[in-house]
Amino acid sequence: MPDRGGGPTGPRIRVGRPSRRVRTLLMTLGVLAVLGMVFTMFAGFWTDWLWYRSVNYSSVFTTTLWTKIGLFFVFGLLMAVAVGFNIWLAHRLRPPLSAMSMEQQNLDRYRMGIAPYKKWLLLGITALVGLIAGASASSQWRTWLMWVNGVSFGQKDPQFHLDVSFYAFDLPWYRFLLGFGFAAAILGLIAAALTHYLYGGLRITSPGARATAAATGHLSVLLGIFVALKAVAYWLDRYGLAVKSSDFKATDSWTGLRYVDANAYLPAKTILFCIAVICALLFFATLWRRTWQLPVIGFGLMVLSAILIGGLYPAIVQKFQVQPNEQAKEAPYVEKNLAATREAYGIGDSQVTDYPGTATTKDQAKLRDDVSGAASIRIMDPNIVSPTFQQLQQIRNYYAFPTNLDVDRYPKDGKEQDTVIGLRELNYNGIPKRNWINDHFRYTHGYGAVAAEGTTADSGGRPAFTESDLPSKGDLGTYEQRVYYGERTTTYSIVGGPQKEIDYSDDSGEKTYSYQGDSGVNLDNPVNRAAYAVAFGEPQILYSGAIGEGSRILYNRTPKERVEAIAPWLTIDGDAYPAVVGGRIQWIVDAYTTTNGYPYASRTTLGDTTADSLTATNDQRTVVAQQNQVNYIRNSVKATVDAYSGEVKLYQWDTQDPVLKTWMKAFPDTVEPRSEISQDLMDHLRYPQDLFKVQRELLTRYHVKDANTFLSGSEVWQVPDDPTNKTGETVPPYYLSMKMPDQQDQVFSLTTTFTPNGRDNLSAFMAVNADPGTEDYGKIRILKLPTSTTVSGPKQVQSQFNSQQDIAETIRLLRGGDSEVEYGNLLTVPLDGGLLYVEPVYVRGGGLKYPLLRKVLVTYGGQTAFEDTLEQALDKVFGGEGTPVEPPADEGEDEGTDEGTTPPPSTEQPSTVQEALNDAQKAFEAGQEALKNNDWEAYGRAQKDLEDALRRAEAAQSGGAGGARSSPSADPSASPRTNS
Repeated sequence: MPDRGGGPTGPRIRVGRPSRRVRTLLMTLGVLAVLGMVFTMFAGFWTDWLWYRSVNYSSVFTTTLWTKIGLFFVFGLLMAVAVGFNIWLAHRLRPPLSAMSMEQQNLDRYRMGIAPYKKWLLLGITALVGLIAGASASSQWRTWLMWVNGVSFGQKDPQFHLDVSFYAFDLPWYRFLLGFGFAAAILGLIAAALTHYLYGGLRITSPGARATAAATGHLSVLLGIFVALKAVAYWLDRYGLAVKSSDFKATDSWTGLRYVDANAYLPAKTILFCIAVICALLFFATLWRRTWQLPVIGFGLMVLSAILIGGLYPAIVQKFQVQPNEQAKEAPYVEKNLAATREAYGIGDSQVTDYPGTATTKDQAKLRDDVSGAASIRIMDPNIVSPTFQQLQQIRNYYAFPTNLDVDRYPKDGKEQDTVIGLRELNYNGIPKRNWINDHFRYTHGYGAVAAEGTTADSGGRPAFTESDLPSKGDLGTYEQRVYYGERTTTYSIVGGPQKEIDYSDDSGEKTYSYQGDSGVNLDNPVNRAAYAVAFGEPQILYSGAIGEGSRILYNRTPKERVEAIAPWLTIDGDAYPAVVGGRIQWIVDAYTTTNGYPYASRTTLGDTTADSLTATNDQRTVVAQQNQVNYIRNSVKATVDAYSGEVKLYQWDTQDPVLKTWMKAFPDTVEPRSEISQDLMDHLRYPQDLFKVQRELLTRYHVKDANTFLSGSEVWQVPDDPTNKTGETVPPYYLSMKMPDQQDQVFSLTTTFTPNGRDNLSAFMAVNADPGTEDYGKIRILKLPTSTTVSGPKQVQSQFNSQQDIAETIRLLRGGDSEVEYGNLLTVPLDGGLLYVEPVYVRGGGLKYPLLRKVLVTYGGQTAFEDTLEQALDKVFGGEGTPVEPPADEGEDEGTDEGTTPPPSTEQPSTVQEALNDAQKAFEAGQEALKNNDWEAYGRAQKDLEDALRRAEAAQSGGAGGARSSPSADPSASPRTNS
């Protein structure tokens, strides 16, 4: 080596090659590392295959896998060929001799440096772009399967008169192909340009021509391909206008063509398509003309046209044609949007009827008799009483109930009854001693269902259990009670081997059990054990003596998780609920098919529209969406997951849904026909909550059918916030057996309320028939209240409750000591033209810290009652003894002087009222002491004393204060308005 440093050099030190032993060790480590990486990849693949085979849905795994592999290799190869061919062609077209210039002399060093490695460099570049393109294409497996298996909707869009399937199934695939084509053209152009520059075909600073004729022709063809693809993009953009989302003041999310789209953008896209075609031909003509003058001019004109025709012209049309007369211009397009949106979300047949909001009869006795026929009023709130179930029915610390229980129907004395139900699932945090054996071998399952009547409570305010104890017994009969699959089973268990499981404990001691089902994956095979040891990062699976003959590993155990894995093309409802069906506990999971390609139908964001006050505090109730932005949804599949065996069954529910038919073609024999649903299972199916929440959100705007009313925004509603908590989220819908005005009998329903946009008074009440056993299942009924009168909404009703002096005083007493008051679901029931509001009130008292039903709030027709039981409260309201209330002023309304309003009575109270309140306080404290001692007899006496004292206080107040029932001191913001 020559001395380039110019200074003296020291003695050279010869570095010897590593010894044979070191080289062998390094090679061995390298081979082991490669084998480890390969086995890790194999373990993930192998365990997935074993799991799908164990649930008998291996066809889902293979179809998905081969589709991804096919897309990966096809599009990866196409991209590699496109880039590699252009590099090879540019090298082939290089000039024989390069002009001797400084630029070329500098490039000679690079040409000489890569000369020995040209083939390897070419292979490396093409392999890299191929891998990236293939990986990107494999993620489009859903798009490919929907395109190749798409079936007709049988409906055409109003603009281009194409079947909806073109927009839902075809257009997304065409857009993917177009995007891939653009990527291939751009990468090929860049690769060719760099190669031409490296080998002298393109020059930047050298004198003479900047490009050889061969380079000019090659690059022109590539530019022509790019411009031709742009022409295709302009043509597809025409159809894309039918599914394009844009801002529109009449709605938050507008989809479809508006006036400016149909009369400016649409012709502009057609003109730009023609210009792009001509420009592409000019680039192709460069092969013969060998000059870029015309193509460059054409390309410049295309860019200028895109700015003027595609941007400026539509803005001028919007400014000078649409805005001066927007309502008349947009009305025809709004009508198309209204029709498409109502059809896409299944709300087209919603029945909107006027409802007076006030009682039509004065016969209080008749109204009282009609209450029982109007609804089976559920005072057991499934979102409140879970801690009560936990305290009274947990039995062992390693069991637990879900945060939110479920509402179902079960027969009682020959008729269906709304029932609150939950499963006693395994609680890992309650395991006495946490270790690997206990967590995964000993404690493996929950045990039994616990149910209670939804409409009653016992004398102590506890749920009236219809199924209880351990093992559970009661009205549900005999069934397999072990719960190996549930909402809380989020880790794996190894069952069926030499290690016995804890089944349950009773007075005679601990019972053991060994799993008898065929669920899970067999671990007899050492390869399987090694694969799971790697996949789960748990080496003990490989060598533990607790695993032996018959051992099976159970995982993916939550119902939603299993259904999502088996049907990855479905969107899963946030609330899976259990039901005892045919002697088994079955989890019932509602699933949806969706698309965002329904023309003219406005989009919605599932994560936002399905959020409410329950999802804010319980992420287990969150929808599992494959596609968050959608504009078409159907509850097309009902799924069941066996709590013991984990068996999953998918049933076709919507037999007309073309999206489901498409997926059934892609994954044959995965969905069973609707006729396979047993009657026992049918009795427990219901209308899903997340679909209802999406529909109610859309109906805040799309309940109107008139375009002018829609544009004016005068009839826009909103879903009110939940008045019973402080999350700031919307009120959840409630399941309730009730009767709408046009119905003859009570029907299991899902209900909600609406308020005007920005106000708190009631504007509408909505209910959907949630019972599949009836003819009009899924029919949405909306009772629209008059805008000329004010009917109290949920927030105002809650305010009225809180502002009543006697109620506020009782609430204060109930909160005494370390007790907490919780408001249950505020139920709304239509009754004889008016609206009956019922709200249970729970108290967490003493050291028990679980809610017990203590009071029931009822209001109807301006009369309010706050009693120990629902029957007492109804008797008081309809007996004319309820407290009359004045609705609080609407938000934004002047709360000052109302002419003719009588001044409020004096709030000074006679001493007898204070004495009665003192007695009430003593009775309350006695009740709390009884609670601490679990002395229910003493607690009952204290409750009676408390009730008597409050009645004496009320009587004294009415006699000594002129019948006043409210006081500004209770809640100043809700006090009656007075003369100033």
